[in-house]
Amino acid sequence: MPRITGGSLGSRKLRSPKGGTVRPTPGRVKESLFSILMHRLEGARVLDLFAGTGAIGFEAASRGAARVVSVEGRREVAGAIEEAAKNLGVDDVLTVFAGAAERALYRLEGPFDIVYLDPPYADPVPLQLFRLLRERELLAADAVVVYEHAAKRILPEIPGYRSTREEVYGDVALAFLAPEA
Repeated sequence: MPRITGGSLGSRKLRSPKGGTVRPTPGRVKESLFSILMHRLEGARVLDLFAGTGAIGFEAASRGAARVVSVEGRREVAGAIEEAAKNLGVDDVLTVFAGAAERALYRLEGPFDIVYLDPPYADPVPLQLFRLLRERELLAADAVVVYEHAAKRILPEIPGYRSTREEVYGDVALAFLAPEA
């Protein structure tokens, strides 16, 4: 059962949907991620694509984000995130978009300061989503896009972005990208 690791909701548990269709980000990866993002979170607008349990969005809300949008394509999983937001008392900060990530990018209003992309590891690099984030002007000028992927994957150059940092935690890697001006 995933747990919120810090902030006002620290140590609260989140339910994982049944059936093994969700791959929660490991706790140590979340802790490292939020240590890296710590100085950017207060008042930040956060977009969590492929939200799964919603843990990344809940961590951001717990640590001072002003607005969090969790995008999840499976309706029952999105419903569980909405229910958890109400139960945790953060439904004024965290909203859920139930639908495909690409569709969400056409409907959401930005800009976002932090975007977390965590598609299924077997999927190809979501170049279309990276493109839409820029085209739809969903990124703040100093935004960071964090792409979680399998550590064994070698990332291609992503048009319109520059790599600022790469962290590897066992089988999990986090690529930190900034939009080019």
